[in-house]
Amino acid sequence: MNRFGEQRGVYVLVIEAHGAAVIGRLGRQDFDGIYLYVGSALGPGGLKRIERHRAVAMGLNKTRRWHVDYLLALGHLRGVFVIETSQKLECAVAQSLAGIAQPVVKGFGSSDCRCFSHLFRL
Repeated sequence: MNRFGEQRGVYVLVIEAHGAAVIGRLGRQDFDGIYLYVGSALGPGGLKRIERHRAVAMGLNKTRRWHVDYLLALGHLRGVFVIETSQKLECAVAQSLAGIAQPVVKGFGSSDCRCFSHLFRL
């Protein structure tokens, strides 16, 4: 049973990654450190998406659908922060994180908005 049920919201994944990955149109990217990725789970399945991310990080799911899948396959999922909401807060959370962490990889996770990136390096 999924612990998130049908809940919806925004989440921040804490990922430790070291190495390089080719990420679709973003090309080859090098990673070395702790990263924060902001994602939205307002659509079908809601916060169950976090369980999918966990499966990718553990090597149980080989499908690469989103940018973050490539980073998760390369690194280790260290934690998750969840905001249960029906509001579109993903970009607001990303903008807040930009004040304390370095945005990296232009367009990462933000191809459907105007944000520079939804990936940040601590």
